[in-house]
Amino acid sequence: MRTPRFLSLLLALVMALSAASVALPAQAGGTGAERAGFSRLKFGDTGWKVRELQSRLHQLGLHSEVVTSRFDAQTRDGVRSFQARRQRETTGIVDRTTWDKLVAKTAEPTTEALHNVYTPGRTILKAGDQGLPVRRLQARLEQVGWWEGDVTGAFDEKTVASVTGFQTKRKIPVTGEVDRRTLDRLAEMTRKPTKAELFNIEPSGPALDARCMIGRALCVDKTSRSLRWVIDGVVKSRYDVRFGSDELPTREGAFSVFKKSRDHVSSLYNTSMPFAMFFSGGQAVHYSPDFAATGYNGASHGCVNVRDYNGIRWLFDQVQVGDKVIVYRS
Repeated sequence: MRTPRFLSLLLALVMALSAASVALPAQAGGTGAERAGFSRLKFGDTGWKVRELQSRLHQLGLHSEVVTSRFDAQTRDGVRSFQARRQRETTGIVDRTTWDKLVAKTAEPTTEALHNVYTPGRTILKAGDQGLPVRRLQARLEQVGWWEGDVTGAFDEKTVASVTGFQTKRKIPVTGEVDRRTLDRLAEMTRKPTKAELFNIEPSGPALDARCMIGRALCVDKTSRSLRWVIDGVVKSRYDVRFGSDELPTREGAFSVFKKSRDHVSSLYNTSMPFAMFFSGGQAVHYSPDFAATGYNGASHGCVNVRDYNGIRWLFDQVQVGDKVIVYRS
């Protein structure tokens, strides 16, 4: 016969085993209390934990250096990119798994990083430097209003003053020299300078539309009745052109070349359209023998007519499908 003391010991052993079996799963990834205490971070949240999140994302190139305590669109995009790199569902929400992986991949943020206290980085450009990198710097400074006059390519006192002003405005360590932080912040705020901007090349003739200043463009000005082939703001060639009539006007706006046809014949009007570069429906830039013969006494059916045969033949070989066509009035 079992004694009451034996039964008590047996009951205590069963309870201990039950408690151990319940506690075991929580040991993977922290205690139950630790896991219960973690709150997901999502768009719209604020607080110190968001600052740490942003700082850790910055270490991986997924957030700007400036931390704000606000889980904004930039933060969400950074989280999504981090999740995508690890082939996880790109929710943009920081759950416990995402947080643990982020912590494992980054270092503990410093007090300076969390409070946006910066120290100057290694100097990349400084007073006395010359060349294309300085031209790019000056051209970008001009885009944000920190440079006036010609781009020179010489890092002189004027450049030092411009860099100093930019750094002061953006709360970057003020040195008058350019480190990686200064370059990155400037790049975020500007676009790649054009060749015309880098070398102070003034467009010939009437003003070019701003949309013609970047990339490759057939810039068609109805006011001056001209077509200019422009690459990065530099006019490569110019042609006289004529347009459609009031009944069949040439459309204005931003288009792109979607088809080229060297020996095209219009199926609608049964007329020859050599070196046709189509940009809007049936409207195209092409050579017109009638324009060459009669000048501005006639009109097209909406196309951009060119009368320079050798010129349009050369241009046809330069232009690529996808190049911009800007039709405007100066």
